[in-house]
Amino acid sequence: QVQLVESGGGLVQPGGSLRLSCTASGFTEGYYAIGWFRQAPGKEREGVSCISTMDGSTDYRDSVKGRFTISRDNAKNTFYLQMNSLKPEDTAVYYCAVQMAAYYCSGYVPYNYDYWGQGTQVTVSS
Repeated sequence: QVQLVESGGGLVQPGGSLRLSCTASGFTEGYYAIGWFRQAPGKEREGVSCISTMDGSTDYRDSVKGRFTISRDNAKNTFYLQMNSLKPEDTAVYYCAVQMAAYYCSGYVPYNYDYWGQGTQVTVSS
């Protein structure tokens, strides 16, 4: 049974940091891509970052480049999104998702991702 469980969200002041975690189970064999998405109230879901499990290559949307870092702990089957220099516009529910049988990150079209976590709220406010 495929399962993705996010954690690590919360309330943080502008300029602060959070680290989100996404623990994967049920599909850890083979190659796949993990994407982080976010959805703010009244807005469409948007891709934030992606990592390929084949070669570790990563991708970021322009607005988070230099502030967010995606990584993986193979032993724990856990993926992380380290978010620094947070801004109020980063406020959203953050989701991780998996694109099965994917060698590389290939964009952020939600329907291309096969399974999703339940989401974790990130609020950046003073």
